[in-house]
Amino acid sequence: MTERSILARPKFLIPLVVFLFVAGFFALGLRLDSTLVPSPLVGKSAPSFQLPLLHLESESLQPEQMNGAPWLLNVWASWCVACRDEHQLLLDLADQGVVIIGLNYKDDPGQARRWLRELGNPYLVTAVDNEGSAAIDWGVYGVPETFLIDPSGVIRFKHIGPLSAEVIAEKILPLIREPTWCQGLLRSWHCCSHFNWAQRKSSFLLTLPSRSNATVL
Repeated sequence: MTERSILARPKFLIPLVVFLFVAGFFALGLRLDSTLVPSPLVGKSAPSFQLPLLHLESESLQPEQMNGAPWLLNVWASWCVACRDEHQLLLDLADQGVVIIGLNYKDDPGQARRWLRELGNPYLVTAVDNEGSAAIDWGVYGVPETFLIDPSGVIRFKHIGPLSAEVIAEKILPLIREPTWCQGLLRSWHCCSHFNWAQRKSSFLLTLPSRSNATVL
């Protein structure tokens, strides 16, 4: 074996080393729980947007309108198969009085409205993000995703993928019941019994000029 062949051998090993590195990185990624991907927005003010409402296109929604009580932002689409997996849980949360705002992502509005008619509507209102610009600002990886925002407008929790009963019971509800949110008039669900979520919903809907359409939101 010549000196030249000995020196040249490592060059042939480079593609193999690169392949093994990439394969190992990919295998590790498959084992990670994608729902645990950290969000740099947690602990920061929710990004602002102004988007038309799904059932009332002449009106728009801004997250700042929700300040004063905790609420959920749920990113969904009618074409999203995984969104169906969590939908009943969202309906159950809404029945318990949890305020949920929908962010309809890159969807056909007609299909989205039909989807809600057929499966039920858990959302106080749904904002339409046709271009996906708001989702980008919120760091959305895909649908569904859910954010919990506190009364001061700060994101406290993010879940990637469909919600589960365990995530709701162990992550979301304990935060909604956080005693430090019960200050002054900021009364959160199950934290202060005299806080009236129904009144909260009605007050928000009254901020919309076309009140006759509020029942379909």
